[in-house]
Amino acid sequence: MAKLRTFLAALALSVLASTTLTATASADAPPRSGWNDWSCRPSAAHPEPVVLVHGLGGNSWDNFLTLAPALRSAGYCVYSQTYGKTVLGGLAGGLAPMADSAVEVGAFVDRVRAATGSAKVDIVGHSEGTTVPAYYIKYLGGAAKVDDFVGFGSNFRGTTLNGLASLAAALRLQGLLTGVGCGACTDYLPGSAFLAKLNDGPVAVPGPTYTTIVTRYDSVVTPYTSGLLTGDNVTNIVLQDKCRLDTAGHLGLAVDPNVTRLVLNRLDPEHSKPFRCLPFTTVGV
Repeated sequence: MAKLRTFLAALALSVLASTTLTATASADAPPRSGWNDWSCRPSAAHPEPVVLVHGLGGNSWDNFLTLAPALRSAGYCVYSQTYGKTVLGGLAGGLAPMADSAVEVGAFVDRVRAATGSAKVDIVGHSEGTTVPAYYIKYLGGAAKVDDFVGFGSNFRGTTLNGLASLAAALRLQGLLTGVGCGACTDYLPGSAFLAKLNDGPVAVPGPTYTTIVTRYDSVVTPYTSGLLTGDNVTNIVLQDKCRLDTAGHLGLAVDPNVTRLVLNRLDPEHSKPFRCLPFTTVGV
């Protein structure tokens, strides 16, 4: 119970920091229209709509106030939902057990496919938004419905508690969410039944292409190597190998211009633009 309370305290930090970071980044430039536009039809240049999957404690909009408008401006049909709702409703999603959330993500993918007439979608996720789709793709039929899967702040093998506890203690947020139901928190503990099933054999399965972007400054997913995959259809990117001037932490990846460029290039590698390393930091957050 003590370990779970520590984990929930770190979750509280994630909720607060995620909202603060995205709100700050978008204060001067509200999202462009067209995000979650169910009348959007994919173009020949970008035939797969993009489904965005938020992280633990995020929701359909706050996690992607930077990335969604960038994707829409690049010509993609872009969609997101708040999955995994519990007692906090739509304010903080991703708290329900991850196997249940994977079913929700699958249903949303089918809704997007039906609305757009597309056989497949691309999935872009942050943090838990990589873990849940990976399970959906591997076990719930997603491999036949997903073309490209791009994750940042990825987490496929859980996380230790040391980094989370230190981060929560620094901001005096211990206990804020104690008592709030969070099945996903239990699922993220090393040795959980969910993680054991996800890692029973390779996480990356044949069909989709997988790209996973991680940061050495991640203080939530510890070790950050929990986000690396193996397989012929996998591209692992350690952010600092591309841009040593980028010290973004776990939450900062959501508003990092370098991550946005990497995501856009991985979704359309044939028309990728030169990657220019931009100095960026979120002071380890």
